[in-house]
Amino acid sequence: MGMMQEFREFAVKGNVVDLAVGVIIGGAFGKIVDSVVSDLIMPVVGLVFGKLDFSNLFVVLGTIPPGTGTTLDALKKAGVPVFAYGNFLTVAVNFLILAFIIFMMIKQINRLKREAPTPAPEAPAAPAEDIVLLREIRDSLKK
Repeated sequence: MGMMQEFREFAVKGNVVDLAVGVIIGGAFGKIVDSVVSDLIMPVVGLVFGKLDFSNLFVVLGTIPPGTGTTLDALKKAGVPVFAYGNFLTVAVNFLILAFIIFMMIKQINRLKREAPTPAPEAPAAPAEDIVLLREIRDSLKK
């Protein structure tokens, strides 16, 4: 069996295709959650904590050249090392929201997959009259 044929059989297996679809959908879903976190949740959290913008929370680790702005983007463009913990907070909140959403989805899928309890098996049907009669004859002959 040639390598190309083996690769083709591997690539078209159901599990590989399912995995590829899952990765693509997961990437798109990740972008949606990213937007929800950065555009909807983080501004509200920033408002609650005194109009903070978490994406601009950082600590400068080097010297700032003269004439450079003090925003995170300006410092990064100037090559100044910065400890951008605000971005980490945003990504951490993003992860928590994504994990919670996936947990809720899996919980619902498992709930739907559970089978309804099977009823107790019915008692076997009574034997036919001719069977009962033959058994009585057999028992009589044994005596």
